Amino acid sequence: QVQLVESGGGLVQAGGSLSVSCAASGGTFSSYDMGWFRQAPGKEREFVAAITRSGASTYYADSVKGRFTISRDNAKNTLYLQMNTLKPEDTAVYYCARRALMAVGPSSRGSSYDYWGQGTQVTVSS
Repeated sequence: QVQLVESGGGLVQAGGSLSVSCAASGGTFSSYDMGWFRQAPGKEREFVAAITRSGASTYYADSVKGRFTISRDNAKNTLYLQMNTLKPEDTAVYYCARRALMAVGPSSRGSSYDYWGQGTQVTVSS
């Protein structure tokens, strides 16, 4: 049974930094590309960042490029998202997700991910 458990969310002031983590279990973590998505109240879920199974390649939404960094530690079965220069519009529930093994198309497509965590709340105050 695959499980993804996010942690590290919280409240931070605009301009501050926060790091969220995602602990994976129940599968071979290093075999899968991973991603972060977020959903703000009243809005659709949106892509934030993705990373290939080896960590060699990363992809970001334009809205977070240059401010957020996705990384992974395959030895610890853990995915990370370092968020800097946070803005109030970054407020959302952040979800980690595992991309399906045979997924095709852009990694920004939510439908290409087969397992999701329960999410962690990130709130940025102005």
